[in-house]
Amino acid sequence: MRVLVIEDERTLAAQLAQALTEASYAVDVAHNGVDALHAGETGEFDAAILDLGLPRLDGITVLKRWRAGGRNMPVLILTARDNWHEKVAGIDAGADDYLTKPFHMEELLARVRALIRRAGGHARAELACGPVVLDTRSGRVTVAGRGIALTSHEYRVLDYLMHHRNEIVSRSALVEHIYAQDFDRDSNTVEVFIARLRKKLPANLIETVRGLGYRLACEE
Repeated sequence: MRVLVIEDERTLAAQLAQALTEASYAVDVAHNGVDALHAGETGEFDAAILDLGLPRLDGITVLKRWRAGGRNMPVLILTARDNWHEKVAGIDAGADDYLTKPFHMEELLARVRALIRRAGGHARAELACGPVVLDTRSGRVTVAGRGIALTSHEYRVLDYLMHHRNEIVSRSALVEHIYAQDFDRDSNTVEVFIARLRKKLPANLIETVRGLGYRLACEE
């Protein structure tokens, strides 16, 4: 899963990026409204964390332009402690949730997980596909109750497929959602990660749909 962080206070932005990266997200960072607007319009993100008090272009304007342009990724806005007007304006502009500064990083991560789950129509923190269970809170993956070890990128691929189970996911979509923009992207490595996952998961769980991509085949 790929998250866009927009925060002009660089120390906080770095802390957010580190926490999200350690939680197995691919992270892009913008420090002003103009860069944020461009990133959100041109990149594919599963969620955005948006500070409203941005230089060059304020967060409310960024959010309104995203929504007017059809960009529908979940957005968590960061607001000042006592400025309830910002909260209302943010929600009215199309935000999905808000968090007041200062905040605990664990709460922010929990809210991001919940936003991504809800966007995919999932109510529970644990995602299941047959005997495979992925706990979005801990990042633990089990097969028939037995834990399996995954690399960071293997986890990101499986996480995206689990959030979109029974859907055809193209190779390009996987590339967009498991790598940050500044990462040296190579679509061929996706095939490597899929091959590794197939060795660790039950046979035929990850299907190849010729010419289209991959599908995680789960019984409803």
